[in-house]
Amino acid sequence: MSEELVALATQLIGYDTSEQEAVLEAAGFVKGWLEARGIEAATDEVRGLPVMRAEVGPEDAPTVVLHGHLDVVPGRPGQFDPQVEGDRLYGRGAYDMKGALAAMLVTAAAMRDQERVRVRLGIVGDEESEEEVDRGSDRLVDSGFLGDFAITGEPTDLHIGVEAKGVLALRLEVRGTAAHGATPWLGDNAVLKALDVFRSIESLPFARQSSELFDRPSINLGRIWGGDALNKVPDRCVIDVDIRYLPDQDSTEVLEQVRGLQDVDAEALFTRPPAVVDRNSPFVQALRESASAHHDGEPMSVGRDGASDAVSFLRVGVPAVEFGPTGEGHHGPEEWVSISSLETYRQTLETFLRTIPDRLES
Repeated sequence: MSEELVALATQLIGYDTSEQEAVLEAAGFVKGWLEARGIEAATDEVRGLPVMRAEVGPEDAPTVVLHGHLDVVPGRPGQFDPQVEGDRLYGRGAYDMKGALAAMLVTAAAMRDQERVRVRLGIVGDEESEEEVDRGSDRLVDSGFLGDFAITGEPTDLHIGVEAKGVLALRLEVRGTAAHGATPWLGDNAVLKALDVFRSIESLPFARQSSELFDRPSINLGRIWGGDALNKVPDRCVIDVDIRYLPDQDSTEVLEQVRGLQDVDAEALFTRPPAVVDRNSPFVQALRESASAHHDGEPMSVGRDGASDAVSFLRVGVPAVEFGPTGEGHHGPEEWVSISSLETYRQTLETFLRTIPDRLES
């Protein structure tokens, strides 16, 4: 099974799905892969990007949604030529989350002939996008593609992500005073002020808070634009700041703290709520039992710093967690996923799916 799984993950990594055309090509490949195994796949689109649905098992059985995404953030050209080194499969998306998606596909195929659980496979092409509305995962949920439980395969190192930070993406315009570049002391450089503003955000009260699963919020300076001439002190600078706030924090309060900084206009570009799931859900506990076989410690003790599409399911009352294989470097230059953990991940998913009916009856 692991050879088929690695081959499938390798094939998916080979598509540069930071680009729309490649996302559509990869979705076509996945659709063909499923249909070659007797699983009908339906495809819709959101903003030209695919939203795919497939399912196996009886309609009246307990229902679990396996949820994933095909898109990735941009990478170096070489990252789309996957490489195997020992137990590591390198490539953009290997860890986030084409390896997990490959395991979900193989798991769904393995469950097609059983009659005790319905497995729904939902795949989107815009999880990494900055769009706030009309997102693929929301389209899945709003179309009624629901279940009793959902697992999204974001990287968690085989731990169960029961919380994820929320997102507050801000655009800040910082004002300065123009002057000749030869006499910068006569002006007020907005680019330099913008850097100071960013450091000030890192010192605001919300930034110093912590919670049970998180040491602090995450704050990243993602983009910066400033200056319109080399020989001029810039009087305007715009920065985009990515804030991942804690589950017990309020995004409105965070925004107000930022807006309290001097000489700054702050606009919210994109917000997403944090994800929190009831740890006592029988589905969460059953997944915990299936994952425990592969852990020395507690598998349900992780909070995800990244945002989660699990919130699409949580907002309509469907318990949802993040759960994915082991690796490192997502969004970085050396992204990889553990090949052995892909097989462990697949086995855990299948064990969970095959045992959940008995767990619910007990």
